[in-house]
Amino acid sequence: MPKILTINDITGSSPYNIYLCDNPITLCIYVNTITTLPYSFEIPVLLVNQNDYTLKVEDSNGCINQTIIS
Repeated sequence: MPKILTINDITGSSPYNIYLCDNPITLCIYVNTITTLPYSFEIPVLLVNQNDYTLKVEDSNGCINQTIIS
């Protein structure tokens, strides 16, 4: 069964580039560019067996926010 991750809140300026990374970061996978929330996506196959993830969000100004998800 696929694992789903939902983003409910982001700070910064839209649009946002969404990446999901392992933790610690050695691999990041581009997910999508979004403009509206909430946004749900399936965790990529390469990362599905990880215990922790790093959600990386880059806004339209190039500001990057990283959040660890357990």
